[in-house]
Amino acid sequence: MTEHEPNRADLHKDPSRVSGMFDEVAEGYDRTNTVLSLGNDRLWRVATTRAVAPRPGQRILDLAAGTGASSVSLARSGADVVAADFSPGMIAEGRRRHRGIPNLSFTEADATSLPFGDAEFDTVTMSFGLRNVNDPDKALRELLRVTKPGGRLVVCEFSHPPSRAFGGLYRFYNDRVLPVVAKAVSSNAEAYDYLNESIRDWPDQRTLSARIRAAGWTDVAYRNLSFGIVAVHRATKPNA
Repeated sequence: MTEHEPNRADLHKDPSRVSGMFDEVAEGYDRTNTVLSLGNDRLWRVATTRAVAPRPGQRILDLAAGTGASSVSLARSGADVVAADFSPGMIAEGRRRHRGIPNLSFTEADATSLPFGDAEFDTVTMSFGLRNVNDPDKALRELLRVTKPGGRLVVCEFSHPPSRAFGGLYRFYNDRVLPVVAKAVSSNAEAYDYLNESIRDWPDQRTLSARIRAAGWTDVAYRNLSFGIVAVHRATKPNA
């Protein structure tokens, strides 16, 4: 990669390249997501917050928090929220935007080796980040480790629409429309080429549910959003 070439991750998901890619888009990341998702990102955030159901006194880990947009939604409940991300640029932008919120803190963290003790959190959540981890199954086990017995997992992630007709329209938008819009609104349009690749390569709802169970979680269920473009997965850590 030359000095002026934008950083672009690929499906090998090398952590340094993925982190560097997100560093480069941190400042305009939330605005770009709203444009590219046609505003649906805000609806997905509301649905995820409702699934987490944060309450005062709880300690919540929001992993892959980016600039903290989802974390702020959780912190409004009065819960103590830790916004964690492995992109230093995202963390810096989040701290700049949300300084002064007493129950919200930011920390750099790798999903496959979390810098937290066992059973620290009542709920752990991850939105649009598990897909970018080079070992998602290890990340799911790490999330289990840091969750209290009886605590909950909420994962919001891109998925695969069950309707063949709608799925065709969605693929057309991702393949033909999204790259054109990304070039107009993003500082690193190539990062959104990776977005397309990672979505196509990601497992469907049932397969991801099976992987969550295999990591040790129980009571695994999911709910489709936006006709299955996105799914919110929920699970519980066993008490024993």
